[in-house]
Amino acid sequence: DVQLVESGGGSVQPGGSLRMSCVSSGYKYDSWSGSCMAWFRQLPGKEREAVAAMYGGGNPMSPLTTYADSVKGRFTISLDIAESKVCLQMNSLKFEDTAMYYCAGSWRGRTWSDPDGWIYWGQGTQVTVS
Repeated sequence: DVQLVESGGGSVQPGGSLRMSCVSSGYKYDSWSGSCMAWFRQLPGKEREAVAAMYGGGNPMSPLTTYADSVKGRFTISLDIAESKVCLQMNSLKFEDTAMYYCAGSWRGRTWSDPDGWIYWGQGTQVTVS
């Protein structure tokens, strides 16, 4: 079975940084679908919002990346295959970045920002900027 487990969330002041990790087990990065990973975030009662994604095209060693406009220049998504984890480096954090953050894996090929386009999900990790 595939499992994705996020960690690294927490509380931080505005302008601060956090680095989150999503460790996978049973997950294969070397397929077209599996080389795609993403981070989403969600506030209670709100829809899940896409934050960042990476597309490996079957080659996870040279992925393309894309970001929501709200986090461009501040967040960076990266992959460490040796440790089977996807990271999200978050800098210059703002109050509006507060949310539960989720890791997603295996893309069905729909719009990357559509949560229904992703097969596997982690349980989430909370980020609070205050």
